[in-house]
Amino acid sequence: MISDLLAPLDLAFWNIESDRHPMHLGALGVFAAHSPTAGAHAADLLAARAAAVPGLRMRIRDVWQPTAPLAFGGAAREPAPDFEPLDHVLLHKPAADFHSEAGRLMERPLERGRPPWEAHVLPGEDGTSFAVLFKFHHALADGLRALMLAAAIMDPMDLPEPRPRPAEPPRGLFPDVRKLPGLVRGTLSDVGRALDIGTSVARATLGAQSSPALTSSPTGTRRTAGVVIDLDDVHIVRKTVGGTVNDVLIAVVAGALRRWLDERGDGSEGVSPRALIPVSRRRPRTAQPQGNRLSGYLIRLPVDDPDPLGRLRAVRTAMDRNKDAGPNRGAGAVALLADHVPPLGHRLGGPVVGQAARLLFDILVTSVPLPSLGLKLGGCPLTEVYPFAPLARGQALAVAVSTYRGKVHYGLVADAEAVPDLDLLARSLAEEVRVLITACTP
Repeated sequence: MISDLLAPLDLAFWNIESDRHPMHLGALGVFAAHSPTAGAHAADLLAARAAAVPGLRMRIRDVWQPTAPLAFGGAAREPAPDFEPLDHVLLHKPAADFHSEAGRLMERPLERGRPPWEAHVLPGEDGTSFAVLFKFHHALADGLRALMLAAAIMDPMDLPEPRPRPAEPPRGLFPDVRKLPGLVRGTLSDVGRALDIGTSVARATLGAQSSPALTSSPTGTRRTAGVVIDLDDVHIVRKTVGGTVNDVLIAVVAGALRRWLDERGDGSEGVSPRALIPVSRRRPRTAQPQGNRLSGYLIRLPVDDPDPLGRLRAVRTAMDRNKDAGPNRGAGAVALLADHVPPLGHRLGGPVVGQAARLLFDILVTSVPLPSLGLKLGGCPLTEVYPFAPLARGQALAVAVSTYRGKVHYGLVADAEAVPDLDLLARSLAEEVRVLITACTP
């Protein structure tokens, strides 16, 4: 019997990876250093603490046992017998630009033969700060799970205990016959859901107009950038216009893309790219069970609307429509279809699925939750944190956003050759917030 098999979505992430499109999440945390040696001390702490975190010792191995036909071609998690923290926690030379180093490090796929995560410690040249770039393979963790794994090797915090969940029984080779009526009903319901999702994908594609700037032939290069905006400014816009904080943050992306496209000469007229907005199906306050629990919403970003408040209203309307339908239906719920593909299908179809991402959406805009309490490492407070999302095949840009200690942090990942002016887009994000504030002022 095979235990702790990768869930279908985890297996999909594991199989669609390629050298030029690694499927790892990232987060660049910047810490205020109390001494020039704080970075080296932080690396020692991370290595020492990693050994005590069970989730960081798990590697992923392929399953090719003929005695397990339902798992054949899949993969499973298991403790790495030769786990060595120093293989995963790496101290680098002092860096003048953390984002420049982060882009270079995000290019490198994680080694698949050992637990798929890394922590790169980057001391600052001036000795007043250091950064840590965490990388977690998407098959190991989604954003919330990756956050909990990273927090487990930071300084201890007084956090509320998550509610215990009953352990899931190991998956057998054959279903319990007593559950067959329910399984049949569930299968029929899933067929209806699949048809709904397929229809929604086709409808979302009609009339959508992307930009060549968001399309890229794979080069394997990466560039990152980040920008910090004040959460109070976001609340000013939200209270004036309505909607949610997330609506405002997505509208900021739409406005920034418009400004960026116009300034680089590509033009924004008629551009309405499809944005995939991942939605977590994980319960709050817990990162269990392991792996990914994701669905998503698909919306058109109103990049071609010249009115900043009009863009926000369009985003709010689209998000409300998605929420009314729920995260289990609609074009953005394509991730749920992974549950109905056998392991060998994921293995053989992984490259095809990877190529299909460009057909489903043009840009990823994801939100990664962070605790409201301040985080520290070796007594050094975390002052900035930029989340990074994987870059799908055929796409030039991905956007991730986190709110931490009253600030909103946008993390941008791009193909370095396709988007050499990523810093311009980062500045456009900050400018769009100022434009919205002005538009909301009587």
